[in-house]
Amino acid sequence: MAVTLKDIAAEAGVSLMTVSNVVNGKQARVSAATRDRILRIVKDRGYVPSASARSLAAKSSRLVGLLVPAEDEASLTISPHTVAVIGMLERELRRLDYHLMLRGIADRAEITEALKSWNLDGAVLLGFQDAEIDRLKAETVGGVALVAMDSYSENPLALEVRSDDFGGAELAVSHLIALGHKRIAFAGPGFSATGVVRRRFEGYRTVLAANGIGYDESLVSRVETTHADGLAYGRRLARERPDVTAVFTTADILAIGLIEGLAAEGRSVPGDVSVVGYDDSDLAVYVTPKLTTVAQDLTAKAAEAVRLMMDRLAGRDRPDEATTLGVRLIERDTAAPPPRR
Repeated sequence: MAVTLKDIAAEAGVSLMTVSNVVNGKQARVSAATRDRILRIVKDRGYVPSASARSLAAKSSRLVGLLVPAEDEASLTISPHTVAVIGMLERELRRLDYHLMLRGIADRAEITEALKSWNLDGAVLLGFQDAEIDRLKAETVGGVALVAMDSYSENPLALEVRSDDFGGAELAVSHLIALGHKRIAFAGPGFSATGVVRRRFEGYRTVLAANGIGYDESLVSRVETTHADGLAYGRRLARERPDVTAVFTTADILAIGLIEGLAAEGRSVPGDVSVVGYDDSDLAVYVTPKLTTVAQDLTAKAAEAVRLMMDRLAGRDRPDEATTLGVRLIERDTAAPPPRR
């Protein structure tokens, strides 16, 4: 049978309230001798505090939800970038004695359901369209501290943390132009409601214009952030667009599929086509050739998301603007000067 606070109080010869105060760190009114006696019994008896009881006492569940989009009736499929973010968030929250709960959201109404029914202290929204976050209302969010990662929503209910998506695209495309490329394609998912991809596309167009390179809409392809879609795009690009000498993609996993698709059609990287990815995921150094990519500081992004959440829970004012973190270009082996023709 599990040891209770009542058992410890009886053995120590003190009140239940005294034991509770010592176990929960409220020891100012307890003598050192009594505190040490109680803590010794706690250790000897192997007492483990009840997480639910501690939550009730503190009026805090110490639970943070991580909500990510999911396909209805399908297993949760997440990108290497999202996997890395999950790991970083869990580590930052664990340091503060919070627990992370992962939930895939197929029906967007489930966002409201999760926030209302899980007794969460906070929630991180990752991968949702800006419009989906814009629709959240105070009466459905309740007192949950919300942080939207990689979002350009204007909803004041959600604190925002993102990387410099426009600047990342500038770095990537400027690098390709400096190598001598002019026929540079852009590949990424649709961005009509996704600010992250839209800002990367805007960076792409801005750099082309700044360097006197005309914008060609036919070089922009909607490609979902998966290896399979990248591979199909690479095959199609090799067959249909021999004029393209470089591609800027919005994710490493897409870039890796693209490289394989090009190779399947007999085109080499970077000999025939240069490729730049985005994220600097672990996969970037596991493939051959190693991927040139734009790196985000995921550790800093996760730490900032948790800091903003804790500030809101503590009643401190939110920043007036979203937190935007810097990026950098990692030069490896998939970008080189264009082939001579």
